[in-house]
Amino acid sequence: MTAATRTDVPIALEGDGVVLRTQVIGGGFSVGYVTLPQGADMGPAFKGLPGDACHCPHRGYLLKGRLLMHTAEGNETYEAGQAYYWAPGHVPVALEDSELVEFSPSEDFRKVIDHITSAMG
Repeated sequence: MTAATRTDVPIALEGDGVVLRTQVIGGGFSVGYVTLPQGADMGPAFKGLPGDACHCPHRGYLLKGRLLMHTAEGNETYEAGQAYYWAPGHVPVALEDSELVEFSPSEDFRKVIDHITSAMG
């Protein structure tokens, strides 16, 4: 079995107040600790992915803040205290400073992270 605290998990992405810490946790899944400052729009980071959106499914819990999630089916708002499932094809925008913890298929998540880091330069 594997356990990981936020401070033990390495940073995979960081910039403009956005911080993603992720680590393989087991069973084909990774844990992600995400910090998004108010106004952060992940849309530009996903340009070039299928549908210009994140194609990795996530299950998680919003610890703090509010997020607007854009999908092909419409928009939905999530707020602190809610557990969630985000299917492939989503683009989050932070309406408030937000923190979340999520569990994602490691291989799919790695592809999204690799796309973002290659676009960053």
